[in-house]
Amino acid sequence: MSAETPAATGQFTRRRLQFRVWRGQRPFWAGLFIMLGGLPIAYFPYANLQIGHLTLAMATTAGAGSLIIGVLLVVLGVSLWFQKHVRVFAGVAAILLALVSIPVSNLGGFLIGFLLALVGGAMAVSWAPGAESAPEPARQFGAGRGGVPVSGGAPGGADAPAEEGPGTTVLSKSRDGAGGPNDLSGTSPANGANGRHSAG
Repeated sequence: MSAETPAATGQFTRRRLQFRVWRGQRPFWAGLFIMLGGLPIAYFPYANLQIGHLTLAMATTAGAGSLIIGVLLVVLGVSLWFQKHVRVFAGVAAILLALVSIPVSNLGGFLIGFLLALVGGAMAVSWAPGAESAPEPARQFGAGRGGVPVSGGAPGGADAPAEEGPGTTVLSKSRDGAGGPNDLSGTSPANGANGRHSAG
């Protein structure tokens, strides 16, 4: 017998779908890349790497500047998640901070933070909310000759065939006096029959 209950599985699926909908309504990946880019920029100037018995301190004179840039990038990433209308400002600010981090913070966190913040900023600027898809109008079909469905409106302004009696079908005239798309009288310029045009 499984330890998982069906209710727990259903709740996990529902939460996962809710997160997917939430993620799709905002520049989620742009914010994540910008936050991940801010971490190495803020971390490396204060880190001490141990290489064997050798301790390598990467502290620079602009350590406070690196910390400010890193924290600002993390704040911009979080603001993209919860305030999506500032996406252009946050994206441009992230790109500028990533460029400033090259001389200030060990080549932008050894190019790791620089590249992540640059890509995230570009994604934030280029993100646009999806347009709501309009429902397509339902097509109405009527029975034509031989049981073949005929659409409610024919191209060129002609109306659908109208049945007068049993077994007879009459094609109504369009506004210009010519018949529908099967009009072979040559008076309709739309079908180009016989190369003749109506004199008006």
